[in-house]
Amino acid sequence: MIKEAVSEIQGVLDAYQRLAPIMIHTPAAPSNILSAEKTGEIYLKLENLQRTGSFKARGAYNKLATLTEEEKKRGVIACSAGNHAQGVALAGALLGIHVRIFMPLQAAKTKIEATRNYGAEVILAGETFDDTKQITLEAMSRSGEVFVSPFDDRAVMEGQGTIGLEILQDLPNVDNVIVPIGGGGLIAGIALAIKQLRSETNIIGVQSYQVHGMISSIWRQELIANRSSKTLADGCDVALAGELTYETLRSRIDETVLVEEKDIETAIHYLALKEKVIAEGAGALSTAAILSGQIDHLLKGKRTVAIVSGGNIDFSVFKEII
Repeated sequence: MIKEAVSEIQGVLDAYQRLAPIMIHTPAAPSNILSAEKTGEIYLKLENLQRTGSFKARGAYNKLATLTEEEKKRGVIACSAGNHAQGVALAGALLGIHVRIFMPLQAAKTKIEATRNYGAEVILAGETFDDTKQITLEAMSRSGEVFVSPFDDRAVMEGQGTIGLEILQDLPNVDNVIVPIGGGGLIAGIALAIKQLRSETNIIGVQSYQVHGMISSIWRQELIANRSSKTLADGCDVALAGELTYETLRSRIDETVLVEEKDIETAIHYLALKEKVIAEGAGALSTAAILSGQIDHLLKGKRTVAIVSGGNIDFSVFKEII
């Protein structure tokens, strides 16, 4: 049984060893305010303090580090609203691999500039992430570069799963882990690791009402697209989740939460003013779920970790909210 458990997450364990000298073991910081309000122990897993300001650097580095020498010579191509772009760009710089990134036309200026600063070639194309992805795949078919998916890739997902291992190291008896969802790489990786090592821990996924393809798919038990309009959680603006992430997650997720845009604003404001934490919209989704009151019954008397997945918020947006 133990061997089977290890085999299931061997890729995550290998990724942990690979990333340990490169990435930051981010803190699970206790929130005294939320703990008192919800009468449980609540911790914020601060991936906004990770290199590039987001968890995405983990999966990107793990993917590029596991490429063959021939693949590394071909270079890599990726599409991203920003955080994956920076992660791939950093990994390419560290490993000496040429990186070309396609980003949506509406991508945050701060994320575009940061990606270029890591040395990647940036091309702006497409109104939405899904449009940009299609353009990227067409470019890849012509160039022969290796495509690095933001989420629907085993090595990327296993890199994100190292967060789950860190949580269990720091808080072995954790009862709940609340995770933002976009394409599903983060939550699928974390769920894979945690459910294999501590099956009684609840995995709680959060999306905006505006874009909730993965949660809709979980409800329907089939992979479907869902988008109504733009969301403040732009890093999670993915209408159609990944096939691999959906298949990995659907039997491992325990609860789902949809939050309003005003909940996300409130969470960004709360984190900045009360916790002294800068979070982007997607990064604030887990805190938004807590503040919305929808999962109070799961928090009372329990030990909960809320993932703050990133802090790369556009300053103009942040200024307007604060």
